[in-house]
Amino acid sequence: MQNEKGQGASHATSSQLPGKVQEKVPSDIEKQVPDALHDTGSNAETGKVSHAIGASKVPQAIQEGLPEKVERLVPEAIHPTGDGK
Repeated sequence: MQNEKGQGASHATSSQLPGKVQEKVPSDIEKQVPDALHDTGSNAETGKVSHAIGASKVPQAIQEGLPEKVERLVPEAIHPTGDGK
């Protein structure tokens, strides 16, 4: 049974988090986890998206979790964002 905070049910279509953790975390917190780890389909609304324009050596979950400013500081050879650094 789900309470008013969204606890008691997972809102993910796929997840690397243990089921009990998914059920105990409030849905608004659950949606803050990058979709590469816990897919709630909320990356677009939370801003947790990758800004890479090519093949990146950075794991997808980290790409989605980093703030855009930090992501763009990573050298192009490692994580191409088109910023030319």
